[in-house]
Amino acid sequence: MRSSIPLSTALLAALSLTTPAAADSSPPSKSKRGLVFTPNVTTPEDDRIWVQSPSNLTWYYNYGEFPSAVFDDVPQSKFEFVPMLWGAPTDVNNITFLNTVKSLIEDRGINITHALSFNEPDLSWEYGGSNIDPDTAAQVYVNNFIPLQKLGVKVGLPACAGHYDGLVWLQDFLKKCSAIVSEGGSQKNCSYDFVPLHWYGNFEGLASHMGSYSAIFPDDKLWITEYNFNDQDLSATQDFYKMSAEYFDRLEFVERYSLFGAFRSDVSNVGPNAAMLNRDGNLTDIGAWYLGREATGVDPQSGGGKSKSAAPKAGLPQLDAVWLGLMFATGILLGI
Repeated sequence: MRSSIPLSTALLAALSLTTPAAADSSPPSKSKRGLVFTPNVTTPEDDRIWVQSPSNLTWYYNYGEFPSAVFDDVPQSKFEFVPMLWGAPTDVNNITFLNTVKSLIEDRGINITHALSFNEPDLSWEYGGSNIDPDTAAQVYVNNFIPLQKLGVKVGLPACAGHYDGLVWLQDFLKKCSAIVSEGGSQKNCSYDFVPLHWYGNFEGLASHMGSYSAIFPDDKLWITEYNFNDQDLSATQDFYKMSAEYFDRLEFVERYSLFGAFRSDVSNVGPNAAMLNRDGNLTDIGAWYLGREATGVDPQSGGGKSKSAAPKAGLPQLDAVWLGLMFATGILLGI
């Protein structure tokens, strides 16, 4: 495993995150919590759960560049849609994503303020990644995201998988991006506004992973856009949720986070106890807590269930086949 910073530096950074000096003890003025939206066509009635009052969710993304129609009646100011360019187009000069976001702003009047770039480009298709080499990703990023910044949209770096090799990929990406934006002129750095990351595992690993990111990006805001403690018993899963939510809420440099689990337990590929809905679509304790409600006492594995589609899983969700086909047909994933 390659490393560009000493391991001791990363560990010290991780430890510093757990101290009061590194944390903002006051509650955030606005909820940081968002929705990783992965609709299941066999249970569309679940989609509205996340916007029913009361809800602490203030933003969402759906791995695509177009907002989900099911939320069209919810103002962008209350439930912000954040578009994503999941993978790279076959032509690096393709700017479909840029044009789509501009159209959302200019033609549809949607106040797009943030945009997410590639989802786990460091992983192969086999493991659910978007499988993009750093050089290709950098060129597509420069063509589609740098112009968005000039429009006032804040853009995030690619969200790599939850292992240190992802950071190596990200550093290679930044070097290439900086080289591209410096062509024909003075030396410049690749520009971005926040740094997304993913994590699946225990809390100690999460804190260490965040420490590694903070060592490399000490002055930047972090977005934890996918995380959970997968395939554990209920007690361990709930303990992880409570610890991580409290942690994110009090750390000032954590700007936003989104728990991966907005689906029923019988289709969950992160384990039934990590899902926010039971087999019948009722909120579990974790689901209720995430929305800012009281515990429901609902066992994640209770209920008869009626879901038939393959579930999301850690990394890139294994999206419902019908929905995934529609995304390809409209060019959401590849931007073509």
